[in-house]
Amino acid sequence: MSTPAIQAALQQMQGMATQAASTQPLSGAQASAAVGQGGFGGELQASIQRINRLQQTANSQAMAFQAGDPNLQLNDVMVDMQKASVAFQMGLQVRNRLVSAYRDVMNMQV
Repeated sequence: MSTPAIQAALQQMQGMATQAASTQPLSGAQASAAVGQGGFGGELQASIQRINRLQQTANSQAMAFQAGDPNLQLNDVMVDMQKASVAFQMGLQVRNRLVSAYRDVMNMQV
């Protein structure tokens, strides 16, 4: 997997996490600048933390809805659960591609 492909995947992941957090989405130039500053490991860790926060928020809302919180609507809970699910699936796909790239590099003959 090439560096531009990794950066493109990170940009997509960061854009999805930003949209899921209901903030303004980053433009391509802003995402590239953010990726360049933090390094790959930092961006990967930050993305995993965002996915974790989305899942925790969705789970706490679901539990509050089940407990009868009158301020929560079912559609809001379902949307947040779907956002968390999509973010998790994106993270899983990035992990799968990184493992595949690692295996390809390790199988190269020098």
